[in-house]
Amino acid sequence: MTDYVPPKVWSPDTQSGGRFANINRPVAGPTHEKVLPVGRHPLQLYSLGTPNGVKVTVMLEELLALGHRGAEYDAWLINIGEGEQFGSGFVEVNPNSKIPALMDHSTTPPTRVFESGAILLYLAEKFGAFLPTDPPKRAACLSWLFWQMGSAPYLGGGFGHFYAYAPVKIEYCIDRFAMEVKRQLDVLDRHLAEHRYMAGDEYTIADIAIWPWYGALAAGHIYDAAEFLQTASYAHVNRWTREIAERPAVKRGRMVNRTFGRPESQLRERHDAGDFETRTQDKLEPGERA
Repeated sequence: MTDYVPPKVWSPDTQSGGRFANINRPVAGPTHEKVLPVGRHPLQLYSLGTPNGVKVTVMLEELLALGHRGAEYDAWLINIGEGEQFGSGFVEVNPNSKIPALMDHSTTPPTRVFESGAILLYLAEKFGAFLPTDPPKRAACLSWLFWQMGSAPYLGGGFGHFYAYAPVKIEYCIDRFAMEVKRQLDVLDRHLAEHRYMAGDEYTIADIAIWPWYGALAAGHIYDAAEFLQTASYAHVNRWTREIAERPAVKRGRMVNRTFGRPESQLRERHDAGDFETRTQDKLEPGERA
């Protein structure tokens, strides 16, 4: 491996290669004009079925399962591979151009919320659900929520990028981030050895935030790295992963804005609860699947 000597001033002129290289850029703001669609429900979600997107769709489906009718939502697909997150309408909702982004039209004026952790907290407080009211339990829930927000970039942008997406395999980078991800899995495993859920016996937004990343990793659903990281050895993480995966709302939430996997598991846009039965990719006419 040739030693790289950074220049005095960095320039983005050289393509980095790898997946997503075509949408990476060193500036913010929109690249094109595009108005976001607005459906008939109070909550308008603009997202994609990545782990961060799944957090919010699971939360919304869990709220609906509890009977919170005000949590009805339209979920619009934002194809980040095509740069749709840089449309002017999306940037107005999230100036950071990352999914998911939420507009709450039940308020005047409508409230914009971005960053998945902020959306989970906003919805939990709005509907009084999945966030403990007891101060110590609430503190534990929020601590684990923010643990996820700080830890997952090492899993996704660190390990996942260099192990699965980088144009060349760099041993140092893969080892560095594999070490950290295994440490994080050990943190979770030790905690879940003594607790049913992240904040104790109560299922909360901490679980909803952590599961789409670390549950998916443990189950071998992301980066094809379960054997490499020996995720089967984390018995308590796997017990927790399986338990949450069986929740009906979690099963529905995983389908929303999903563009990969089996056609029957993909509900690319969700505008009504009945869409799970009638609008998955396997049930659409060929022209509607594009």
